[in-house]
Amino acid sequence: MRFNKNSIHTVRGGSPGSLWAVGAALWLATPLAMAASEPPVAMGIPVDFILFALTLLGVALFHHFTLQVALIGLATISIYKVAFTGFKEGDGVAGLFGHLGHEWVILTNLFFLLVGFAFLSKHFEDSKVPAVLPKYLPAGWKGAFVLLAMVFVLSSFLDNIAAALIGGAMAHTVFRGKVHIGYLAAIVAASNAGGSGSVVGDTTTTMMWIDGVSPLAVLHAYVAAAVALVVFGIPAARQQDRHSPLMPYQPGGVPIDWTRVGIVAFILVVAIAVNVYVNILHNDVADQFPFIGVAVVLALFVSIPLRAPEWSLLPGALKGTIFLLSLVTCASMMPVEKLPAASWQSAMGLGFISAVFDNIPLTALALKQDGYDWGMLAYTVGFGGSMIWFGSSAGVALSNMYPEAKNVGSWVYHGWHVALAYVIGFFVLLAVMGWDPTPKRSNATAARPVVQQPAR
Repeated sequence: MRFNKNSIHTVRGGSPGSLWAVGAALWLATPLAMAASEPPVAMGIPVDFILFALTLLGVALFHHFTLQVALIGLATISIYKVAFTGFKEGDGVAGLFGHLGHEWVILTNLFFLLVGFAFLSKHFEDSKVPAVLPKYLPAGWKGAFVLLAMVFVLSSFLDNIAAALIGGAMAHTVFRGKVHIGYLAAIVAASNAGGSGSVVGDTTTTMMWIDGVSPLAVLHAYVAAAVALVVFGIPAARQQDRHSPLMPYQPGGVPIDWTRVGIVAFILVVAIAVNVYVNILHNDVADQFPFIGVAVVLALFVSIPLRAPEWSLLPGALKGTIFLLSLVTCASMMPVEKLPAASWQSAMGLGFISAVFDNIPLTALALKQDGYDWGMLAYTVGFGGSMIWFGSSAGVALSNMYPEAKNVGSWVYHGWHVALAYVIGFFVLLAVMGWDPTPKRSNATAARPVVQQPAR
């Protein structure tokens, strides 16, 4: 990370002194908590959550030092858990290693996917396909909206990280590198919304399918997702049009590099094929090895003789990836074993929680609890993370491409339409489909839970 006089002393980005103050607060909270005879709480909140909240606050306030804050938070929470509360897998250092052993497949998959898709998006941008998009996109803000709709559709059958990065690469070209932060938030929202109703479009919906939820049971998430696309897409497209309009198509430009297009298609096909084979056909081994991430990296290396990746992207991709994995690991250590009873209210709340907590453990807990409307849950945990830039893998991946997005205040302020779209989409879904909890297995003999229906 490069520092200069302005970045070191800026108030918005925080200062090194302020950063160390946050670190000191995290470290001081640990021995104070350990002095208690029982797991301590403050105003009914476990100290684990307070430490994580301080970490997230540090990320929000000191966006020039997000990696440092995340690592300090991870170290503090780990020491606190080792010395005081232990883990579900056991106490002390052995419990920590047991926990990491339980999480290593998810973390490794995420590591390889984030780094691999960073190179994939650069291949796509260098293929010059985005340069011909203005020929097919409508003029003005409508073209910016159609681009978001394309990301939405791509994410229904691609990983949402890949869809977001492809959208970011297209936007970088067609808007001459000047992409509004509100539009970046919309790209992330489009990728997360597009995968919410498809069991191959998002990790959380794939988890539901593996655990016995019917693919048809999540499909109605698109009722909310389609409404949300319109609600956030139009304001974001207008923001972008005012900031930097869609460039006009220029005939006779640089020809498309079809070799790079083939490389992108090859990597995506490999990712989808391995995902289907492992998570759907052989899900008994899905949690034993990071098959998808390794497959993407191998596909990337196989293509090197044809076109070498842009290796200069590696340091930035690694930095952003380590940051995300630090927060995901922190979230996995939180004592969230007991969720509120399944209801439309708790499903909506999980969407807001997923903006700061990793949605994978939240989904796993909801699946254990059972009794949810799975389409509603797929929408809330899938789309909810779009409200903050580090709330989803797609957001972190895109912020590696656009570092200016790593500012919670700017993301929330300029991306106000994403939170609004989440709420409106949710209540449209509730009004149209109601709350309809279903058992995970179609042959389940247990009676459906009795849940009070909302007033129509």
